[in-house]
Amino acid sequence: MIPSFAQIRYLLVASVLASGLSGCASLPPPTAELADAQQSISVASDADADQYAAQDIATAREALSRAQAAMSEGREDDARRFALAADADADLALARSQEAKMNAQVAQRRAEITQLQQRLQGEGGR
Repeated sequence: MIPSFAQIRYLLVASVLASGLSGCASLPPPTAELADAQQSISVASDADADQYAAQDIATAREALSRAQAAMSEGREDDARRFALAADADADLALARSQEAKMNAQVAQRRAEITQLQQRLQGEGGR
C-alpha cells in the first residue's frame, strides 16, 4: 500500500518536531554560564570597575539582567548568549580597571622620579 500525501506530510512534520525537540533538550540550562557571569561581575566590582570602567561594568550588569530575565521566561538560548556577553563585558571591565590602576601607579612613580632628580640636581649645584 502506498502512503497518502497526508500521511507522508504527517510523518515529516512529526519527524521535524521530534528532531527540533531533541535539539533543544541536548543543551543543559545555562546555570553555569549565569554563575560565571555573576562571579566575573563581582570580581570586577571588587577591582573598582565602577570607578575605572563604569560603562563596561554597567553593560555587564545589564546583560546579566537580560540573561536572568530570559532564563525565567524559558528562553535558555538567549539566556546563555546574554550570560556569555555579561561574562565577557565583566572581564573587559576588570582589565580596564586594572589598566587604569597601573597607569595611575606609573604616573605616581614618574612624578617621584622627577622629584628625586630635581633634588639631586639641586644638591649637586651647591
